[in-house]
Amino acid sequence: MGKASFAVRAARLLLSDSDGADGFDSADTGPASALMRAGSHPDLKILQRLPKKDGQDLEDVTDETDLKRNISVDQVRQLQPLLGSKTAIASRRVIIIDAADDLERGGANALLKNLEEPPENTVFFLVSHAPQRLLPTIRSRCRVQRFDPLTTERMEAFLSERLPDLGVSERSALILAAEGSPGRALAMHGLDMADITQQLGTIYREGDRSGRLGSALAQKLSLKAANERYLAFLEQAPAYFAAIARERQPSDVAPVIDAWREATDLAARAIPLTLDKQSVVFRMARLLAGLSTHRDARQ
Repeated sequence: MGKASFAVRAARLLLSDSDGADGFDSADTGPASALMRAGSHPDLKILQRLPKKDGQDLEDVTDETDLKRNISVDQVRQLQPLLGSKTAIASRRVIIIDAADDLERGGANALLKNLEEPPENTVFFLVSHAPQRLLPTIRSRCRVQRFDPLTTERMEAFLSERLPDLGVSERSALILAAEGSPGRALAMHGLDMADITQQLGTIYREGDRSGRLGSALAQKLSLKAANERYLAFLEQAPAYFAAIARERQPSDVAPVIDAWREATDLAARAIPLTLDKQSVVFRMARLLAGLSTHRDARQ
């Protein structure tokens, strides 16, 4: 939804010592902006998951599976020299945690100490995709700014502007999979999401008692060369279940919600637990086939 992008641009505004009267654009140029783009502003610190390979730059990581699972307590402790000194060139300092959901337990507790007694002129931005997972003591010390998903109409306008040559079916597939997130839609561009959506649609409409369709999709997405499409599928499949739920009558929506919950949980566990790709995709297909309108009609 642009949460991290907002945090970065807000940091740029704060570190430029602008009064913000002219909005974000007033801080997009100038010394503070140049230092931030170079990653060398002394009054800014961004904590993110680090690459698994020692010495690898974060900018060189192209696959989320190449990142460590958590933001460590050691990373949080490295904030102390910054927080224990005066600001270097700006009147404020900014700490961005992207994402706070990724903090390991020790790191969350270490951060809490700084939030309880924040240093003067220090602003913390905690990007969170699942605030309910944060420590209640952390949530209670934050002011919440929610970012709502873009509507279908706004997503249509965004993609038409940014990707004017995009086909209708691919644009529809990206809008479905992105669930109102323009950044996610751009990240999925080029992965032929329309093809996956079509295959999911076939399974839902026709059913798949033999498992043939689900098996074919699982084999296709489990190939090493298809890893990016597999990661996109993990986001797209739960969104597809949600779309079905929105189309069902209230009296017929309960089984879809149950399937959506299981699909969402499966997608969330797939990467952290290194679940077998074929098994994950096949299970998603079985859940979808269980909702098949074709099979329901025959019964």
